[in-house]
Amino acid sequence: MLKKLVFLGMGGTIAGMSDNATDNVDYVAAQVGVTQLLGAIPSLKAALGDHQALSEQVAQVDSKDMGHSQWRALALRAVHYLSMADVDAVVITHGTDTLEETAFFLSKVLPVELLVAKAVVLTCAMRPASSMAPDGPQNMLDAVAVARSSDARGVLVVCAGTVHSARDVQKVHPYRVNAFDSGEAGPLGFVEEGVVRWVHRCENFWVGISAIPMNKLSVESWPWVEVVLSHAGVTGAVVRALCDGSRVGTQLLGGIVVAGTGNGTVHEDLVLALRDAQKMGIRVVRSTRCTQGSIVSGAGGGEFAHSNGLSPVKARIALMLDLMR
Repeated sequence: MLKKLVFLGMGGTIAGMSDNATDNVDYVAAQVGVTQLLGAIPSLKAALGDHQALSEQVAQVDSKDMGHSQWRALALRAVHYLSMADVDAVVITHGTDTLEETAFFLSKVLPVELLVAKAVVLTCAMRPASSMAPDGPQNMLDAVAVARSSDARGVLVVCAGTVHSARDVQKVHPYRVNAFDSGEAGPLGFVEEGVVRWVHRCENFWVGISAIPMNKLSVESWPWVEVVLSHAGVTGAVVRALCDGSRVGTQLLGGIVVAGTGNGTVHEDLVLALRDAQKMGIRVVRSTRCTQGSIVSGAGGGEFAHSNGLSPVKARIALMLDLMR
């Protein structure tokens, strides 16, 4: 039986186009289909080896505009293909701006029994397809190498020859091609001339976590969770406004993630507003603005739950999914 790798296209810079090949900033994202992207890589057939490529365009969106409906569609298609015996892995082409959020989301909702056996590999580009020196084709080839590796499992991100876990990866630079970092955790591996050199195992950190049933991912039922930032001179006005009967569709505010300063500290006026929010039944989770490290709990604990090392945007996803349960 011929094994398959499935490529799911979501748009992004990797599918972007500009009228000027030297312009890597003023381009229009999400213009080229994933099948066309694959066809533009001459060495893809050799990289695939004994695997056959299948492709499907799930969405065509600039990832800054990624929403719950696209996430739901992507999760459903990933489950569809991963459930097939002849599919070894799924590769997703995605924009860089919200890639870390999509990767983390998938790692939390895809069935555990699929993730322990197969890999979902997200890849991207910082330069559009029209660039004089696009980085997308090499990133896709590297993603293929990771997807074909017998040691790959779970949800991974591949960019600039580096393999990251969905939990730890963050976009840390707005322009350079190696825009992603895994902080203190470090990368899982590196792709070198089509061969993956693993430096850490793909840990099964999702084992024991019950995935969200797919029927709970209907667009209308997603909880509303916002992220607020603590900073010098901040007031609780934004939190109070959010709690003041505001709605998204039929949804009342369900949770707030506060991106605190330093060790998850929060301005005193913001604390007062967050206390009031908790009294109203709104869940509050504190994270940190710091890009490395994790909140260290003191002996006295804290009145707001902390994010267990998740960045503010990933803590939002975790809280949103927890509210779904």
